[in-house]
Amino acid sequence: MKLMRAPNLIIGQHWVNVLETAGIACELHNRYLNGALGEIPADQCAPELWLVDERDEVIARRLIEAASRGPAPGAPQWQCQQCGEMLEAQFTVCWQCGTARDPLLG
Repeated sequence: MKLMRAPNLIIGQHWVNVLETAGIACELHNRYLNGALGEIPADQCAPELWLVDERDEVIARRLIEAASRGPAPGAPQWQCQQCGEMLEAQFTVCWQCGTARDPLLG
C-alpha cells in the first residue's frame, strides 16, 4: 500500500529507517527516477514510501510525523543497549555499533 511521497530520496530513506526501527515493514519505490526528470513528470519521479501491511498505516503516519518534528528541545540523551554509548536525542541509531534505539525505551 502506498503511504506517501517523500520530498527527496534522503528523507524517504530516513522514513524507511524510522519505520523499520519500529518493526514496520516498508519499501521505498522510485529511488532512481530522478534521472528521468523531464522525460517523466516531476510528480511521478518522487520517492514513494510503501507499506507491506496496510494495517500499519495509522502507526506509520504517527511515527513519520513525530520523526519530522525531531526531538523536543532539551530531550535527554539515550544509552545504546548494545555497547553502552551515550547518544544525543536526535540519533536513532548508535554511531559506534549500529544498533537501533528501541522506540519504547527512548
